[in-house]
Amino acid sequence: MNQAGNRTLERIVPPLWALLIALGAASMLIASIGGNPHQVLGLLSLGTWRSGYGFGQVLFKATPLLFTGLSVAMALEAGLFNIGAEGQITVGALAAALAGATLPVGTPHWLAIFLCVVASFAGGALVGGIAGILKAWRGSHEVITTIMLNFIVRAAMVGLGGTIFLRESVHTRPVIEAARFARFSQWLSPSLFKGSAVNDSLFLALLVCLLVWVFLNRTTAGFALRVVGASPGAAEAAGISPGRVTAWALALSGGLAGLGGCNFVLGYKYYYEDGFSGGVGFMGIAVAVLAFGSPLALIFAALLFGTLSQGGLAINAVVPKELVDVLEAVIIFAVAGTKWPVRRMLSRSSSKISSGEKT
Repeated sequence: MNQAGNRTLERIVPPLWALLIALGAASMLIASIGGNPHQVLGLLSLGTWRSGYGFGQVLFKATPLLFTGLSVAMALEAGLFNIGAEGQITVGALAAALAGATLPVGTPHWLAIFLCVVASFAGGALVGGIAGILKAWRGSHEVITTIMLNFIVRAAMVGLGGTIFLRESVHTRPVIEAARFARFSQWLSPSLFKGSAVNDSLFLALLVCLLVWVFLNRTTAGFALRVVGASPGAAEAAGISPGRVTAWALALSGGLAGLGGCNFVLGYKYYYEDGFSGGVGFMGIAVAVLAFGSPLALIFAALLFGTLSQGGLAINAVVPKELVDVLEAVIIFAVAGTKWPVRRMLSRSSSKISSGEKT
């Protein structure tokens, strides 16, 4: 088997193996509490992919995970670990909400959407850029700085709430009508998604996935980022400044996370609401790990975790919805535990094939 085939299998086999392990673990857990595994898994399927509303909600919940997963994956390509997507998506959402609420009512739809999307990216990039500058300038570890920035953002939101939130509420003023993404149920058959919150920000997420792949694999800047991630010393010897790349890589990573706020602010509630993220910034780490950092594989990873998130609500009447949290953890552990064994197995297979061809 050639090297390209090996790399493809290295990406495909571990997630599939992790899913099988997760299904087995789920069946044992369900049986251990007196439940029927077949019934519970059937309910999970019925409440997600076999229901118009459920499928719409899967897509809705997968959308911000695409952005935060891309954020983590982008940083990993540069040899960095961004754990600050939770704070970055918060600032990005707030920036989009403030921009959308202050635009003139007569602003064209395309311009309003563009300005709000740019604002959300800039908000996340600002938070990520702070960590990047500290890393490049003072050598501060990005794991520590991004975690601390999560807490700083959380405290800042509490302090700003009295100024920017509407009276006796925990949310900002609504964005203008022109700055709102259409929901699928508005322009597709209403009965297809049955009032689910999935909206056009999903198309933005898919477009950004494609652009990130092109950036990383087809541009000079993306090549520089990957070289720094693989070997900072070699990058410096080739005339690439690791510090400069680190700074803008974390800013770009933060901007991608910030875009995730558009799903909630511009496509769902139409305002920023305190605590809206619900941990999607941290869940983006799991999505990136499952996809091994591949922007295109992130789509399937986000759909999986979106399915589990929505499925937890569907099975709550039969078993505790915390079962889904256990499944997510099992999937991550299974992927982490199978990556290197799969690589060794493929290496041995290649060696045997090579030796067979020689004889």
